[in-house]
Amino acid sequence: MERETVIVLDFGGQYNQLIARRVRECNVYCEVHPYNTSLEKIKQLQPKGIIFTGGPNSVYAEGAAVCEKEIFELGIPILGLCYGSQFMAYMLGGKVAPAPVSEYGKTEVKVDTTSALFENVSETTICWMSHTDYIEKAPEAFRVTAHTPACPVAGMECPEKGLYAVQFHPEVMHTVEGMTMLRNFVMNICKCNGDWKMDSFVETAIHAIKEKVGNGKVLCALSGGVDSSVAAVLLAKAVGKQLTCVFVDHGLLRKNEGDEVEAVFGPEGLYELNFIRVNAQERFYAKLAGVTEPEQKRKIIGEEFIRVFEEEAKKIGAVDFLVQGTIYPDVIESGLGKSATIKSHHNVGGLPDYVDFKEIIEPLRMLFKDEVRKAGLELGIPEHLVYRQPFPGPGLGIRIIGEVTGEKVRIVQDADYIYREEIAKAGLDKGLGQYFAALTNMRSVGVMGDERTYDYAVALRAVCTSDFMTADCAEIPWEVLSKAASRIVNEVKGVNRVLYDCTSKPPGTIEFE
Repeated sequence: MERETVIVLDFGGQYNQLIARRVRECNVYCEVHPYNTSLEKIKQLQPKGIIFTGGPNSVYAEGAAVCEKEIFELGIPILGLCYGSQFMAYMLGGKVAPAPVSEYGKTEVKVDTTSALFENVSETTICWMSHTDYIEKAPEAFRVTAHTPACPVAGMECPEKGLYAVQFHPEVMHTVEGMTMLRNFVMNICKCNGDWKMDSFVETAIHAIKEKVGNGKVLCALSGGVDSSVAAVLLAKAVGKQLTCVFVDHGLLRKNEGDEVEAVFGPEGLYELNFIRVNAQERFYAKLAGVTEPEQKRKIIGEEFIRVFEEEAKKIGAVDFLVQGTIYPDVIESGLGKSATIKSHHNVGGLPDYVDFKEIIEPLRMLFKDEVRKAGLELGIPEHLVYRQPFPGPGLGIRIIGEVTGEKVRIVQDADYIYREEIAKAGLDKGLGQYFAALTNMRSVGVMGDERTYDYAVALRAVCTSDFMTADCAEIPWEVLSKAASRIVNEVKGVNRVLYDCTSKPPGTIEFE
């Protein structure tokens, strides 16, 4: 099935993924490519539009990120953002220079609403600026369509050639009418129809998998996380019993999680596939005995996962295809344009590299996380799995400070279960980026039932984030925290104190170790 595509050329800006996501919110397929992608490759992609991202450098500096000037002669509409706008101006005869006044943050911008880019946008609108250079003079063929007191060319266009540019970032939520601007570009200027939808993706993906696999055998390392679950269901829909899912329960999952995964994928579950659950809890606890250093714990858990997976793969015999739940941010962050290779995966801690297979299947490699969730719903996966919180590969091993033991796992599982239950009861679960309980290595004196106790302190964590690169501590209502703390102390044996972590990222991380 042919689809309309808009491509984003990445000049090193921090919002490259976000731009692509915004375009896809218009139901138009979008991919991110390096700024130096050849014109031949761009022609092969047949994009309906091109977006230049921001970037950290000055366009006039030696070694600046540039692409071939002939890109402006392809007849494809182009939208330059921030550095992308300066690059367009610089290459086409305008002047870019250090700005007398740098602009950062929310800025009031005056726009020309007769521009196709600013249709249905207020004449004065709030936009997100982040620049030290500015376009001092637009190229001759361009007219200025937006300005601020400090930025004479905050927007410019040459409609005859389909060239548009803005100095600000319409893709971020702080630009109040940014989505209107991007939609104007994608739908009105690029003339896209907006037919990129999850139902068509699922149908196309299943057909493509059937074609590729034929009569081959497929192996999937199933973690129970969103990505591997959706990948497994896609494969199950396509090839059924030719698929074997290996679910390694390392004893470091959230409470009841192993049983929940088996209920969906196991013999009595929703899908026709071969399912192997390996209960390796004691094996992992033995390997972790006496280990307190976080990175060492991570390596042990990842290594042991591989060993268990290898053992099960040998029992299955020759495998033609190996499934990975790689998603688009993984592809972008591990290097644009690279071919797929077996690499450590955040859900499973790494995959073996010796299994006898013809090819890796990564059915989700072009989807963002929110799109993976939509695909999961389209496939009929239960909501509680689709909207499951992000969970680290080492699991509770890095939410337990110090040595990991079966008893500590029980404590943090029970505390986390209560906390998540209270968050859900309060209706806060869908609005938070991540939330969980962790077990500190601190023990303190307490009084329970007129008796002295000397037990552990549990720390609760909740953050708001859109990209997990930065995060703010969530302001959970006191009555919710108070209820969760009271229940944890009263219901979880071994805990007599509950703390709330108020640290943002940076300087902290979202996880504890």
